[in-house]
Amino acid sequence: QVQLVESGGGLVQAGDSLRLACAISRTIFGVNALGWYRRAPGKEREWVATIVSDVNTNYTDSVKGRFTISRDNARAMMYLQMNNLEPDDTAVYYCNRLDRPQWPWGQGTQVTVSS
Repeated sequence: QVQLVESGGGLVQAGDSLRLACAISRTIFGVNALGWYRRAPGKEREWVATIVSDVNTNYTDSVKGRFTISRDNARAMMYLQMNNLEPDDTAVYYCNRLDRPQWPWGQGTQVTVSS
């Protein structure tokens, strides 16, 4: 069973940066699309960003220009560089593949942005 471990969250102020990491317990060579998701308090989990085959990336509108997704296939890792954080970015962040069925969700990493 694949395990996903997210890390790197924290409590920061608006305008600060964080780099999230996702450790995946299997090879991601051949895994086409990986993504980051988040769930804000009282809301459903939403998609944040996708990386396809190392080079093609997509972002939800609210994070475009601020977040950068990347992956390291050799280490089975994925990252989310988050710059100029805003209070609305406060959420638990999760990683997973986009293909269905998705892997079992990890615990996520909490990001809290104070104004």
